[in-house]
Amino acid sequence: MKKVLVTGAAGSIGIQVIKYLLAEGKYEITALDLRNKNVSKRLKKFRRRINILYGDVNDNVLIDALVKDQDIIIHLASALPPLSNMKKGLAEIIDYNGTENIIRAISYYNPKCHLFYASTTSMYKEMENPSVKSKIVLDEHDYFEKAKYETEMLIKEKLKRYTIYRIPLVLSNPLKEPFMYHVKKNSIVDYITKEDCAYAFVKGIKYTDELNKKTYNVCASESILYESLLNKIVLSTGLTFKYVLSRIFLDKNYYSPVCSDKDDLENIINFRNSSLNEYLRVLKISTRKRKVSKFLAKILIKDKS
Repeated sequence: MKKVLVTGAAGSIGIQVIKYLLAEGKYEITALDLRNKNVSKRLKKFRRRINILYGDVNDNVLIDALVKDQDIIIHLASALPPLSNMKKGLAEIIDYNGTENIIRAISYYNPKCHLFYASTTSMYKEMENPSVKSKIVLDEHDYFEKAKYETEMLIKEKLKRYTIYRIPLVLSNPLKEPFMYHVKKNSIVDYITKEDCAYAFVKGIKYTDELNKKTYNVCASESILYESLLNKIVLSTGLTFKYVLSRIFLDKNYYSPVCSDKDDLENIINFRNSSLNEYLRVLKISTRKRKVSKFLAKILIKDKS
């Protein structure tokens, strides 16, 4: 039975990764995340089926002890924007330093361990039809993108077994989980549901030899105008205070451009199962009691059109 460590396990993708690993029924799973009330609540339902540890990826002693015994590490722990771009150094500490600590432990104790790293397509900025072969020009003021790219370079330099997934805009439940509202309305974006993103990591375990030392853009098959996507989501969930504040005050500096090589990973592992319509249907069902908020959303979007 392969042993799998999931960092950032209580995040929207991490929870789905755990569900899919459990469904496979052939992995010993260890979940790692920082302890807080929300994290404990999200992981509690798995406590009898997986190993749950609370701690920091920058903790040398903890990471050394964990990495020694793992076959696979799915590394999702990250400082997400907009917070990571508001607080200089945060992404470097969590994304770069945390991954450097994991890399050190793998290199010293367990070089056969395969690392799956969650990076971002936001580093392409406003490139037209970028691919993993596109030359990245870093924005020194985008700390999230800079930390992700420099971490990728470190992984490639230090490890013999790794796969890097560059992830676009992730569709999750914006009422319960982080959502990237700070995207330009008139941009055509790639996206992926949290379910398909998680499944790409889990399915990738079966293809580690084929995926080794490679980078992939992990996207849905179709792209969409961000304003259209946002309208569909708001109509499904209803108007929220968080949405209003984010649309007014957040700089629109998150990018999720349409990738020309988005089918490369799908052609190897066939990870796409969920659709935008299914995602919206689930949102509507889970927020069916928010009738007033949905009514206000209809008025807002109708006025804009």
